[in-house]
Amino acid sequence: MDSSLEIKKNPIVPKEFVSQSSHVFDKILSELESISNVAKEILHQKVGHNGKIDNTLLEKFQHEAHGFAWFETYRFSLRETLSWYNVLKKQDKDSELEASILVYAFSEYLNQMRHGIMISQSEVVRPSTLGIEDTRFSFCDSPEVKELISYGISESVKQTMINSIENGIFPNLGLNDDTLDMIQDQFKKFTDEEIIPHANEWHLKDDLIPDQILSKMAELGVFSIAIPESYGGLGMGKVAMCVVTEELSRGFLAAGSLGTRAEIAGELIRLGGTEEQKQKYLPEIASGNLLTTAVFTEPNTGSDLGSLSTRAQLDGDQYTINGNKTWITHGARSDLMTVLARTDSSQKGYRGLSMFLVEKPRGNCENPFPMKGMSGSEIEVLGYRGMKEYEIALDSIKVDKKNLLGEEEGKGFKQLMETFESARIQTAARAVGVAQNALELALNYAKDRSQFGKPIIRFPRIFNKLAWMLVETTIARQITLFSAREKDNDVRCDIEAGMAKLLAARVAWSNADSALQIHGGNGYALEYPVSRVLCDARILNIFEGAAEIQAQIVIKGLLVK
Repeated sequence: MDSSLEIKKNPIVPKEFVSQSSHVFDKILSELESISNVAKEILHQKVGHNGKIDNTLLEKFQHEAHGFAWFETYRFSLRETLSWYNVLKKQDKDSELEASILVYAFSEYLNQMRHGIMISQSEVVRPSTLGIEDTRFSFCDSPEVKELISYGISESVKQTMINSIENGIFPNLGLNDDTLDMIQDQFKKFTDEEIIPHANEWHLKDDLIPDQILSKMAELGVFSIAIPESYGGLGMGKVAMCVVTEELSRGFLAAGSLGTRAEIAGELIRLGGTEEQKQKYLPEIASGNLLTTAVFTEPNTGSDLGSLSTRAQLDGDQYTINGNKTWITHGARSDLMTVLARTDSSQKGYRGLSMFLVEKPRGNCENPFPMKGMSGSEIEVLGYRGMKEYEIALDSIKVDKKNLLGEEEGKGFKQLMETFESARIQTAARAVGVAQNALELALNYAKDRSQFGKPIIRFPRIFNKLAWMLVETTIARQITLFSAREKDNDVRCDIEAGMAKLLAARVAWSNADSALQIHGGNGYALEYPVSRVLCDARILNIFEGAAEIQAQIVIKGLLVK
């Protein structure tokens, strides 16, 4: 192995370096796993009581616990990024670009894990926070690891990446499936032609995505991908859904989120519904004839669904539902609402919650809720436009008892929990799409914008930003696809899905912020799409589990694993 000095004298290309250093990547992962085991045991001692996790102690040591969740997210992400590269290498599909991404990812993330991970703009977790002594990272000072870190963050590696994407060559997604590659190509073309040219106008006017676009999406199978063939769907699973979602979100976040509406309702009905309910609703959702919305959150509950106060009382063959709901995405134009309500007031917390399939007439912007007993108002938002958000009041809404999901009370929270893995994987895919959009906008602007006699992409601080945006987008994509594959194989992946959502949401925001910075003053102008992307990216750290809630879910899973 050449020394760093020799590398400078005789430059080595990334593929060759990675090939010579293959054992070093494995060594790093092995060492990080050992550190993880130590940190986990230390945390167990802090938050455990009588062999169980004490929630009061977990809250007391929340910074340490969430810091460990982030440490593990980094470790899992590096593992999946290495796996992505190794599969490409076996298929002889790796290039200097993929090798550059791999070595840069390991160099930077390893440095952060040793010296401090930014878990938010104002919070850093350091090894000492986790009770890890610096000597545990002494392997980083070995000549081969030190050399990998030095090479990975070198300007030559970054320039290799920029030279590639500047010429329109982006990394191999690692789908490893001809059908998935075809789907990706198809939706890339659709997004480029039908979404991107209009997205900023929809955003600025706060318009709904037009019905004709929804019809085209339905024809392409957006709403049917994850629904079984036996119920009129394509039955293609979560990886395919991630591919479609990422591409659509690359054009406009709301476009990628339209499929999410169908998937949430479809999963609820597929997993928890009676056969009659499946036969009635799933084919209609798959065709796009029924647009759906999730009606879970209440004004004072947020992530605390156990505090829901909406009531559903059975009287004969009908339930009467009363309550207030908020943050109802696509609420007006939807035809079917999945409503979480309390059917047993004597039960506290999650017990006594039930899920209902509530049919409603399709509304519009002028008359959003043309249904007796239902009223609401729009919540104006910074971004994530195209579907509209609503507060909704349910005043003695009548629902046939056959529309109780599964026709069994008290199962609502369990039914919802069964969909969380899929929802978080989907959200991670949306975040990757937004991150990719930010990268492409920044790249194109940096190529076209000239200052001081040359394109700004030639300035180191610009191409450094672009290089890191590319690397983190790839990392987030790979842990997201891994989670989707696990889900398709019926392997429990709640931890990995949570990690994917946690990381991808942060990457989307980071990329959007860097992209706007590259645009300079123009990025702050509404006419430039990057201003919209920044607004869209911000919501990803909040919905489907805020970053803090997401870290809590991940750490609970890790501690009982």
